[in-house]
Amino acid sequence: MGTKQQITERISALLRDSKLSITDTRVKILELFMRSNGALEHSDFEKLAGKSFDRVTVYRTLQTFLEKGIIHKIPTTDTSVRYAVCKSECTEHHHHDHHVHFKCENCGATTCLDETDVPSIQLPKGYAMHNVEVVVNGVCKSCK
Repeated sequence: MGTKQQITERISALLRDSKLSITDTRVKILELFMRSNGALEHSDFEKLAGKSFDRVTVYRTLQTFLEKGIIHKIPTTDTSVRYAVCKSECTEHHHHDHHVHFKCENCGATTCLDETDVPSIQLPKGYAMHNVEVVVNGVCKSCK
């Protein structure tokens, strides 16, 4: 994670590299991502940041971060959407998060397993793959 100063410098560089203005809202949302141990959903920002953000501002900021390749969506089995910070290979409109996501059945945490690649999938002739999303459900190492 790092010190507050290191996190602030990393956030500023990330926003500059993505050609985004450094605003209080963007910095606060990225701080929440960097201090979390896993993926976050929309409601987590309201819980973690208190009443400092309205829902529309959070939604728009997350959409901007998605478009710029700063965060990626993680599929869920319910109607919620979870987000996690992308690795450096992601760029604007091109996500390269080819890893497995893990959802703990005990604590509910969702984490990116960066060291675990998505298995290779061979599709029948005539099919074109655009995206593969893998979520493994089980018990995380903290709950075990």
